[in-house]
Amino acid sequence: MPSKRNRNAFLDFSQLKNTTVFLLLSLITFFIRFPFFFRDYVDRDESTFILLGQSWADGFLPYTQLWDLKPPLTFAFFATIISIFGKSFVAIRFAGVILVAITAFFTYKIALTFVSKKASIIIGACCIFLLSLFGSLQGVMSEHICIALFVPALYILQTKKTALFIFLSGLLMGATVMVKLNMAFPILFIGLFLCYEAFFTNRNIPFLYVVLFGIGALTVILTTIIPYYLSNQTYIWWESVILAPLEYTGARRYSVFKLAPIFVITGIFLLYAYKSKKLNFKSRNVQLLLIAVIGVLFSFVKGGRINGHYLIQLHPMLLILVGKVVYNLIRQYKPKLPAYLAFIALLIPAESYLEYVNVLKNKIEKGTIFNGEGFAVPQYILEHNLETKNVLFFEYHIGYWNLNTLPPTTASTHPSNICRNELFTFYGNPRKNSVEEIKYIMHELRPQTVVIRKGKRIFDKKEIEENEYIDTYLAKHYKVIATVDNAEILQRL
Repeated sequence: MPSKRNRNAFLDFSQLKNTTVFLLLSLITFFIRFPFFFRDYVDRDESTFILLGQSWADGFLPYTQLWDLKPPLTFAFFATIISIFGKSFVAIRFAGVILVAITAFFTYKIALTFVSKKASIIIGACCIFLLSLFGSLQGVMSEHICIALFVPALYILQTKKTALFIFLSGLLMGATVMVKLNMAFPILFIGLFLCYEAFFTNRNIPFLYVVLFGIGALTVILTTIIPYYLSNQTYIWWESVILAPLEYTGARRYSVFKLAPIFVITGIFLLYAYKSKKLNFKSRNVQLLLIAVIGVLFSFVKGGRINGHYLIQLHPMLLILVGKVVYNLIRQYKPKLPAYLAFIALLIPAESYLEYVNVLKNKIEKGTIFNGEGFAVPQYILEHNLETKNVLFFEYHIGYWNLNTLPPTTASTHPSNICRNELFTFYGNPRKNSVEEIKYIMHELRPQTVVIRKGKRIFDKKEIEENEYIDTYLAKHYKVIATVDNAEILQRL
């Protein structure tokens, strides 16, 4: 009998404790993301973060040896993992599991203030899917780090009323913006909302709480400056963290048509929710979520571009609002949900199933579960005693990490940065444009080994002059000595 009661309690969602829910969401996250632990890279940005993290672990502050367009706590995350576990893809990807599980759990906790526990768990599980599937989300992106800080901070603001918790929320918000600078907009909007509550409503929000929220955020931001101040490099922080992103957003913007879809979809949903009264727009919790959503969307407008992984910053809040509307519709109409929906749900992580097969196939064919050119190319280079110090990766640049070497120039930390002329001045690059940078690398540094992707342009298709120059140069001065999977290894003549 006791075992039967325990089994029934487990099946009764309302009886599940927070620890059980967190464990459940963690297991789902682990299952979906585990096969990607062994892939060389999923997104180029993750490889760049690893290189910057390694540089910091070696004693070099971000932007002083290598450079990329992200605030310092992104690199601190990777530097911490590398310092503790060494060069471990498994440790980095497992940290990604923890980030997604934390985000899903606090998405569940916020949803629980609107809907039943069962519905909240489903919303949490959907959050895992949206943060782990459909594109280049299986790696560890800066968006994964920032949203794992932002959603708990939002939960604290919604459910906790003490000064200490408000200050903690501010700390988390400050850490968020030092991972993704565009999150300054939703955080600013939330701060203005707290001011409005303190002065113009009877919600009993003391202005002191607003001050503590701001102090918490500023504390983290100022703390990231300290290492630079102590080493007389404060201006490097200012140029790299503040000025460079402003210049970048002004220089590279998508057309309004590429930006429009997410705004149209979100706008239609909110209009429907308002007209149908399926959301209570007078609810403080709904208002906080709306402000967060609007703030993130506004940051996309100011940034002028939306990549797929940017939407990680939007999914949890929007998902809760959508979940609330769907929950109200189901309660109103009480539809009979077909049993095959459960089967369809099992098909959602199809990418994970395919990757499990890929890992097994790689183990059988190559004797290792680690797969991808980022592993195979460095292995080939080492086995054939090719040059490892003077090497240039135009693709698969995680190879630098596996070869224990560095990119040839600061601009080539991320291959696409070579063509971002507008950023050169912010890290002291004496070359004036991308063609000069390419000429310097190829003529002066003369890398003995160059790695490219077979059958693909070296640079973005918009970089016509750069592509023409490098194609001509490689054809004249290099020969292909090996093709490893989709990579070509070139040796200087």
